[in-house]
Amino acid sequence: MRNVPILFLLLIVSLPLFAQRQDSISLDPVPTDLLEDFLQNSGAESGDFDLNGQFDLLATFQKRPLNINRCDEADLRELGLLNDIQINNLLQYRKIAGPLLALYELQVIPGFDLAFIRRIIPYLTTGGDLDDFQASILEMVGDGRNEVQMRWSRVLEKQAGYANPESDQSYLGDPNQLFVRWRHTYYNRLSFGITAEKDRGEAFFKGNNRQGFDFYSAHFFLNNYRKKLKSLALGDFNASFGQGLILFSGFSTGKSAASTLVKRNARNLRPYASANEANYLRGAGISYALSDKFEATAFYSSRLRDGNVNGVDTLDEEVASFSSFIDAGFHRTIREIEDKNSVRQNMSGLSLQYHSGAYRLGLNSVYHRFDRALTLNPQPYNRYYFQGQSLLNTSVDYSARWGNLNAFGETAWSDNGAIATMNGLLVTLDRKMDAALVYRRYPRNFQALGAAAFGETDGGRNEEGVYMGLEIRPRTGWTVNAYYDVWRHPWLRFQVDAPSRGTEWRLRLTYEKRRRMRAFVELRQENKEENAFGNETPYNVLTPTRLVQLRTYISNQVSKALELRTRADWGYWDDGVGAREFGFAVLQDVIVQPIGFPLSFNTRFALFDTDSYNVRFYYYENDLLNTFSIPPYYNRGSRVYLNLRYRPVSALTIEARFAQTFWSNQTEIGTGLELINGPRKTQLSAQIKYVF
Repeated sequence: MRNVPILFLLLIVSLPLFAQRQDSISLDPVPTDLLEDFLQNSGAESGDFDLNGQFDLLATFQKRPLNINRCDEADLRELGLLNDIQINNLLQYRKIAGPLLALYELQVIPGFDLAFIRRIIPYLTTGGDLDDFQASILEMVGDGRNEVQMRWSRVLEKQAGYANPESDQSYLGDPNQLFVRWRHTYYNRLSFGITAEKDRGEAFFKGNNRQGFDFYSAHFFLNNYRKKLKSLALGDFNASFGQGLILFSGFSTGKSAASTLVKRNARNLRPYASANEANYLRGAGISYALSDKFEATAFYSSRLRDGNVNGVDTLDEEVASFSSFIDAGFHRTIREIEDKNSVRQNMSGLSLQYHSGAYRLGLNSVYHRFDRALTLNPQPYNRYYFQGQSLLNTSVDYSARWGNLNAFGETAWSDNGAIATMNGLLVTLDRKMDAALVYRRYPRNFQALGAAAFGETDGGRNEEGVYMGLEIRPRTGWTVNAYYDVWRHPWLRFQVDAPSRGTEWRLRLTYEKRRRMRAFVELRQENKEENAFGNETPYNVLTPTRLVQLRTYISNQVSKALELRTRADWGYWDDGVGAREFGFAVLQDVIVQPIGFPLSFNTRFALFDTDSYNVRFYYYENDLLNTFSIPPYYNRGSRVYLNLRYRPVSALTIEARFAQTFWSNQTEIGTGLELINGPRKTQLSAQIKYVF
């Protein structure tokens, strides 16, 4: 739609210029290092994680700080700023020494240095009565915070999918991407709202989307209501049990520079307000305190999902089976529309939790049922994957604290008889040293459709390994993070036609001087066995591959209004067959936030040169509020972006973004309908956020 930018301008001027509440500042709840590392280890180039809830939650705690003397373990986890070792040490200190008199008293607790304390102080307090369990729903609705967020984005270059709109192989919609969200929150107690999104190339108020947007989502979520009702979710929500062996939805990190962050800590139920069209449940869920020590969580979900259909049963003209789910959420072409909502997935879950002080034990069960059978295209590597119409998983998870020790784990069973387990240990060896140990064993025939457990691969199957992590704080401002992971895959994997092994290690040295300067240098190496393509034998053989990356980073807060960030990476990839492939990248970020002036901006200029995609580098990019992007930098070229943010009043934020990548060694970008004839790809984005 050519008039979309004009529509956004009209929306700006139509909004009131004053609000009842102050808007939250820009927050970064998930460390950028974790985001980069997670995507780098998963091999994903892009993703849509539901970070909006964490942004809003931190904004809540900033206005109404968490009482560190009265909160429990679940509250500290929900804050999302402390790792498990810090939480364990804090609770142990509070048990022995009693309530903290001031937040800076945290310095005497192992794992809390002055730089970290300064970062978390805005969200914590040592006093005040935060008990508002008696507030009614009507009071929470009337005294809550409303947020309207509207976003527009498009690629400026002409792509193949829009070149011939009359063709059946082209995109059926325009190249504009639209996002609208309204959300009402009352601190972390109540949340409800509506989200709508249209992807680039999807029809809008025409064709298969005469109702407007391609994706709609709505939720109602109540938390800690009247003490007994822990959570109530209606509409779209996320659910997670245990350590993720049978169910974990939402954002979760894998191996990262935070070497002791290995434990899953999500609440059983959480509200969902993202535009991701795959990773959510739709129905109802409830968590209820049966007594002081027992809590039960139950949910039911029924939703339509996109799937690759296998054929049509001529007797009842119904799709007989499907070969896989399609999680991209795109409905731009006739073929993609045919696969839309082709499979109904029903899910139900039940979790019984016992907790007594430092001990917690849970019994969990999840049942999946499809309206037609999942029938995979037979390949040697997927021989033990789930196929059929129904699947039942059960598990037992636990967590226990003894002094400076925290043991945790989960053992799960799938209804084909396979048993998977993961067990971990977090320990404070010294006030300056923390350690983590994780053992996992996921058999090749273990089946769990909602698994996202800690490990090298997704799905919680076909893997056995041991992870060892260490964090050392030798002196003020200095931190050493290191881990070593060794694993094996007892069965074949995609493009790995034999059982294989791998190892990975990482060492990072970080120096931070108050909040003015932060620098680190990191060395990482990953060894894997993969197919040796191009060999002269009639079958694939495995070859050991090695990826080595050296990273350096320094940020300097020149003044209250100016911050400079510089980064340089170098690496190589080697498979022992072809020539070794090298790559490097250099980045410069400039962040300007004038004090007392409504206009701020940040910009980046990057140069990169890699021999292939194998030596790619992932970098977190500052983006529009409540969004982020982590594109891979590879081949030879440059990238630049500029973000502008204008806040005429505290309630209104107007943003614009320009981003362009130039590849000097390419004449085409992308493939298929995403193909661009030329060396550049340019994206424009705009967003309005209004709080009242």
